[in-house]
Amino acid sequence: MQGIGFLAAIIVGGLAGWAASSIMKANTGLLMNVVLGIVGALVANLIFGLIGVNFDPTWLGQGIAGLVGASILILIARAIRR
Repeated sequence: MQGIGFLAAIIVGGLAGWAASSIMKANTGLLMNVVLGIVGALVANLIFGLIGVNFDPTWLGQGIAGLVGASILILIARAIRR
């Protein structure tokens, strides 16, 4: 995550992962929520960057990116499991 520190990335990633798992009705634990949020933010920044949309490097911008990206990752995981 660009623009915010390591500890902030963990906090924002955890919140984004928790929000995504709540919205998507996925049963994930605390560690998986953090991983989903951080990796999700990276994925969302990459995907949206390819089409010319960039998220702000702030807590809010990266939180939204983490939420969108974590939701995408949950959808992919569900598709693979089926």
